[in-house]
Amino acid sequence: MKDGKRNDALMNYNSLTEEMIFDNKGKKLAIGKYEVPRVDTVFIKDRKFVAQKGNFFELVYHSKWDLYVEHLCRLEAPGASTGYGGTSETAAASSVSTLLTNDGVIDGAIYDLELPDGYKTKPYTIYWLKKNGDLNKFVNMRELKIFYKDKKDLFKEYSKKNHVKYQDQESIIQLIEYLESN
Repeated sequence: MKDGKRNDALMNYNSLTEEMIFDNKGKKLAIGKYEVPRVDTVFIKDRKFVAQKGNFFELVYHSKWDLYVEHLCRLEAPGASTGYGGTSETAAASSVSTLLTNDGVIDGAIYDLELPDGYKTKPYTIYWLKKNGDLNKFVNMRELKIFYKDKKDLFKEYSKKNHVKYQDQESIIQLIEYLESN
């Protein structure tokens, strides 16, 4: 906690609801949005999550610059029937704006979420680069390149030679490390 207090609990991160979940005497509870600003750091095994912008970002690299990963996921509804036993995700528009716990309680209370039948989650990440005290988000390689416009040629050469992919966290770290040291 930011006040120096330490709390030990079994924890996990729910990328669908963007909440840190903990076990309290057999019940799963979420750290509520009003409590997040009081939390400094959450350690889950060898991973470090830091409260940033009202959510928890995983700190994946720390040096003169910090690289954070925001773990998220989309919820995909089951496809609409198209006849002949087929389905299509584009045939009918549907979205889920709220998920309720089994007992209908919201905001940091009992937390037994189950996805409705046929729904799927699609995980994705957003990177955040903290340099000189500024926290900047990038969602693709083009946006990362903007932060290094003064090293455009180095960025392009290294990315091509090393096959850097946005989905490959380690290659992103190595690219930024290379750009910061050259």
